[in-house]
Amino acid sequence: MNQFNRELQLNNSMDKKIASRNHTISLSRQDKIDFSSSLLKIKNNSSIDEIASKTIQGDIFKLAKYLPEKSVDLLFIDPPYNLRKTFNNIVFAQKTIDEYSKWIEELIIAIRHILKGDATLYFCGDWRSSLSIQRVLEKFFIIRNRITWEREKGRGSSSNWKNNTEDIWFCTVSDKYKFYPDRVKLKRKVLAPYKNHDGQPKDWQKSSNGSFRLTHSSNIWTDLSIPFWSMSENTNHPTQKPEKLLAKVILASSDEGDFVFDPFLGSGTTSVVAKKLKRLYSGVELDKEFCCITEKRLKLAEDNPSIQGYQYGFFWERNTKPVMD
Repeated sequence: MNQFNRELQLNNSMDKKIASRNHTISLSRQDKIDFSSSLLKIKNNSSIDEIASKTIQGDIFKLAKYLPEKSVDLLFIDPPYNLRKTFNNIVFAQKTIDEYSKWIEELIIAIRHILKGDATLYFCGDWRSSLSIQRVLEKFFIIRNRITWEREKGRGSSSNWKNNTEDIWFCTVSDKYKFYPDRVKLKRKVLAPYKNHDGQPKDWQKSSNGSFRLTHSSNIWTDLSIPFWSMSENTNHPTQKPEKLLAKVILASSDEGDFVFDPFLGSGTTSVVAKKLKRLYSGVELDKEFCCITEKRLKLAEDNPSIQGYQYGFFWERNTKPVMD
């Protein structure tokens, strides 16, 4: 009996209750049964129509060859980083730099056929993983930038600096690609509201709700919050990315109707945000429980398309209440 079925049996008497203020998305006994039936498994060449709006359960290395060629506009890759990590019963073992580089290269070779000629790729990693990521990506793509975002979580270390950031490598297939900086502007409160000689605001706007400045998003992101128990997007996935992070990526590098793909889907954030922003989407995840959580989140998104930290067409600073002018 596999782990998934064992959990069904253990929960047979009563679904686990959680505190009312804890909004972590979990699966009931019935959820696991219902959402399991909607998962897609592919064993033959597939088309966009067959995989769009689907969560594919399986190993990306084994099924990549069945994915449709030149179909993806935006590829978001958030693989296991080069450290030992457990994802339910799946363990990823830390490798040497050369071994991890080889693993990444095998991944890229397996899936690069799905990218359109004007496609964009975002590849996630921490400081250690990035030692391998850059050397591999520059073989196959044009590296445009490295985004560093503040990951404010954890209690620190007594023997080293607290690891407080992660990287996202921004790459394109060619010199023809989509990028829309005006869609990802950050609305900040103005602390020192300078004025022109005529007394008018200088590069900021005054409203009844306060003074704000619209700024272009840089390659340093400090406005993100790691999902936690009181947030409606939170799951039990150990490396879940914020919906706000994916919203920045998707808005900046795709249009409505474009196809967004994630080969390490995890708890489904990429698919969920793509759906909320009216993109086509699909992704692959090995763990069945996380696949079911993805399906549940996609269903919840039908009634709640909001994205924490993105409202009224702007991104807002962390711990800031969005206000309409």
